[in-house]
Amino acid sequence: MAGTARCEITPREPMWLAGYASRRRPAQGTLHPLWIRVLALRDARGHTGIVVSSDTLGIPQSIWQNVCRGVKQEFGLSADQIMLHSSHTHTGPVLRGALYDIYPLDEQQIEKIERYSEWLEDRIVATVGQALSRLQPARVTAGEGKATFAVNRRNNPEAEVVQRRAEGTLQGPTDHTVPVLAVWSADGKLLAAVFTYACHNTCLSLDEWSGDYAGFAQTELENVHPDAVAMFCMGCGGDQNPLPRRTVERAHGYGLRLAAAVERVLAGPMRELDADLRTELEMITLNLGTPPTMERLESLASGASYRSRWAARLLDDLRAGRPLERTVPYPLQAWRLGRNQLWFCMGGEVVVDYALGFRKRFGDSVWVSAYCNDVMAYIPSLRILDEDRPPRNGYEGNTSMMVYGRGAERWADDVEQRISEGAERLVRRLTADGS
Repeated sequence: MAGTARCEITPREPMWLAGYASRRRPAQGTLHPLWIRVLALRDARGHTGIVVSSDTLGIPQSIWQNVCRGVKQEFGLSADQIMLHSSHTHTGPVLRGALYDIYPLDEQQIEKIERYSEWLEDRIVATVGQALSRLQPARVTAGEGKATFAVNRRNNPEAEVVQRRAEGTLQGPTDHTVPVLAVWSADGKLLAAVFTYACHNTCLSLDEWSGDYAGFAQTELENVHPDAVAMFCMGCGGDQNPLPRRTVERAHGYGLRLAAAVERVLAGPMRELDADLRTELEMITLNLGTPPTMERLESLASGASYRSRWAARLLDDLRAGRPLERTVPYPLQAWRLGRNQLWFCMGGEVVVDYALGFRKRFGDSVWVSAYCNDVMAYIPSLRILDEDRPPRNGYEGNTSMMVYGRGAERWADDVEQRISEGAERLVRRLTADGS
C-alpha cells in the first residue's frame, strides 16, 4: 500500500536564507516555491514507513525529534519508520538553532525562525497524515541511473573544471549514481518517484527562495507525471559541487539532466520489490577532536566573521563554567525494501567516500542518502581527516565545524569507524531472520 501528499512551505515573511555566510539580508522574493513531499508505504505485514523530502538546507535534530514525537502521538509510528530528508538547497530558510553563528541575526529574526520552525513541524506531521489517509494498493520498483554534473570540489579548482572536463582530467572520487524508487498504482500510474544524487545544491546564491537544481528536477518530473510526487533525497555530496554554476540557467539545466536520468530509469526494466519493509535506526555517539584552547578562541574572537562569532560564543561558555561539548548524537538509519534493497540514511553533510565504501561492503545496489534526520556538521572520512591536518586546513575535515558551531574544530579520528560499525549492526538486525 502507498499514499502520497505534498505541502508548500515557502515562508510568507522575510527571513534569512540558509547556507552562505556571505549573505547580508533576508530573502527578497521567490524563484519557485519550496515544498515538503511525503510517501507512505505499508507492507504485507502492516509495517509502515514514511519518506519525507523537503526543500531545506538541513533539518536540525530538534525538528526531527519534534516531528517524530508528533507522528508517534498521531499515528503510532516510531522514529525508525520515518525518514526526514533535506535537499540542502542554499536558497531555503534558516531553521531553529542551525548555523546561527554564520548569520548576523537579531532577536526579531530569531523569533521568526522559531515561529517558522514550529509551523514547519506541524505541516510535516499533517502532511504525513494526508499521505496515510490516501493509502492504496501499489507496486514498488527500484533501479539506478546516472548523471555526471557533480564534481569533487576538493580536487578541482572551480575555474578549471570546464577545461578539465573537456580533457577528461577531473580529479577525485565522485558518485554519479541516481538511485530511483518508483511507486505505481494498481492501474499502472506513477504515484511517486524518489531519487537520490550526491551533489551540493549550490548552483544558486540568489536572495530568492528556490529548491536549486533539485527543485527544477522535481518540478520537471511532476509536470510530466501530474499524478505523481517527485522526491529528491540528497546523497553523500558533502565534497561534491555542480560545476560550473551560479546562474539560474545552469541550475535549470542540471535539474533537467537529473530529471532525464530518472525518466530513463522509469522507462527501463526495474527490479520489482515484494511487499516486505524492515526499518532500523541507531543513535551513534560520535567523538569530537581536541577542544580549542582559551588562547585559540581569544585569537579568533575579535571581528564580525562566523569564526569570530563561534569563538566568542565558546569563550562565553567557558568563562561561565559551561564545558564544551565532547560528543554528538548521530542518527544512522537503514531500511530493507523487499528482500534485497538496502537503503542507508545518514545524518550530516556526508562525503562521497561513505557511499562508495558502503557499496563495496554491502553490494553495488545499496543506496546511501545523507542530510537525513539531522544535519549537525560535515561528516568526513578518515582519508579526508588525514588530508585536512595543519598546515592544510581543508574545509570538510577541519574548518567546517566552526560553521556548525560545534565545540571543536574537527571530529576525532574514529568518526568513520564508529559509523561503519553502526552500519554493520543495522544490517545484521535487518537480516536477523536469515531472509
